[in-house]
Parts: sequence; structure tokens; C-alpha cells
Amino acid sequence: MATITLSDGRILAFAEYGDPAGKPVFFFHGTPGSRFFRPPDEITHRLGVRLVCFDRPGYGESAFQQKRTLLNWPKDVAQVADHLGISRFAVAGHSGGGPHTLACAYALPDRIIAAATISGAGPVDAPGATVGMTSINKFGFKFGRYVPWPIGYFLIWLIYHNRCSDPAKAMDNDKGKRPLADDELIEMPEVRNTCLQSELEAFRPGIKGMAWDVRLITSPWKFLLHDIKGPVHLWHGTTDDLTSVPMVRYMAQEIPNSHLTLFEGEAHLLLFPHWEQILSDLVSE
Repeated sequence: MATITLSDGRILAFAEYGDPAGKPVFFFHGTPGSRFFRPPDEITHRLGVRLVCFDRPGYGESAFQQKRTLLNWPKDVAQVADHLGISRFAVAGHSGGGPHTLACAYALPDRIIAAATISGAGPVDAPGATVGMTSINKFGFKFGRYVPWPIGYFLIWLIYHNRCSDPAKAMDNDKGKRPLADDELIEMPEVRNTCLQSELEAFRPGIKGMAWDVRLITSPWKFLLHDIKGPVHLWHGTTDDLTSVPMVRYMAQEIPNSHLTLFEGEAHLLLFPHWEQILSDLVSE
């Protein structure tokens, strides 16, 4: 793990995996998540990729950022890239990391080679955005933008405080409630351990980071998808019930240089079995 002191004095944490001399890919975890969330290291290294994973503000070792917007995130990412001596790089994000990925593709067009969202959340105003979602996520995407921050923070605590205190127990309790594809993946020790380690670190400073992440994702993004100029790969499973197929279809329609890949019968954790394909396409741009 490494940390950087940003221009505003905040600490931002990140970790590197794969080939230190490889092609740089910056990877953004979901909501919740931390720098420990990443697909198989063996594939990352074999494909010659230098994978940089972050703790977003309020997660893990990264300081919370008051009034953060999605477009604040590219500024943090650019400072880390400068710190590492990386001029151009690809970006990828899972779930809640998807909007952060697209914000970078929009705001850093001269530095981003290509972008990929994997099971990524889309804009709340996408037609049919909440179709097929769990009831909790459906409520968040429909009403999150209207909920004042103190009430939103309390609701997130109310819903997730048990998961925050014992992610392993929550993971076990969700068995049978997830799509079958995700249930099968979470039974694999390497997938379970990665998800568990990531959440334990994400929640270590508390739930505030996740609460603000949810606020950002369920509010208007403040940038337009059709203004993203670089190549964007969109990967999604047809049975994903945390983010939705209508969302990703809308993003594919609005982003000019996009390519959509749908996996029939797969769900939110598809990045684990398909990481080689996803990463290969991303670094071939």
C-alpha cells in the first residue's frame, strides 16, 4: 500500500498489483469497496498490466472529502498518476466505480487511453433505470437525489450497519438471495476472500464513505455521456440485480465510441471469470 498527500491536504491510499513495468490500468472499486478489491492477480501479471487500485475518499486509508462530486475524482486520479510518473493510462471500474470511471474518461480525455465499466451503475435518469433491481437499490436510484444528506446517511447506517460490523455474516446471509451466478462465484474461496478483505477495509473507518458514494451515484452526474470521446467498453450480466441492463444499454446508446458486451445469465461479479477478456480488450486500445 502507498499513500499520497493531495493538493488540498487529504490523504489518498492506493495499491499496485501485476507487472510494475506493465501497461498502467487504474481500477476503481464498487460501493462499498477498497484497494483490495481486484480480479485475479495471476491474469493481471500474465497480461503485463500494472494495476493501480484505490481507496476512494472515506474508505480504508483515504480521508473523507466533504461535498465531493464525481468530477472531483478525476483530479485525485490525475495527481496519483503524476506521482507515479504515468502520463497516459486506462481506467476501469466495477459497480459504483463505473460512474467514477466515466467521470475520468470525460474529464481527462488527453490522459485516458480507454475506459471500461464492469457491472457499472448508470445515470438515474436512464429510461427504465431501475427495472430488475433489488428493492433497496430501486429505492436508492429513484429517490436518493431527493433525500437530504443527514437522512441519507442515517438510512445507509440503518440498512448496512450489520454488514459493516460483520461482512462475512452478511455475505452468508445473502446466499440464495443473489442471482445464481453470483452465489456460485461467492462460494469460490479466492472470490469470497477478495470480497471479504475489500469490505473489511472499506468499513474500517465507518460507513460515511459508502453513504456519500451512494449519494453521488443516485444523483445527477453533472456531465453528459455523449461528451466522452475516447473508447469505452461496457460489460454487464443479464441477471445483475444491483445495477441494471437498461442502464447499460442507455450508456451504450449515449457514449459515441462505446462497445457493449452482455453476458447471458451472469450477474454482478462477472469481472472474476471474465477478467482476462475484459483486460485484454482494455489494453489493446
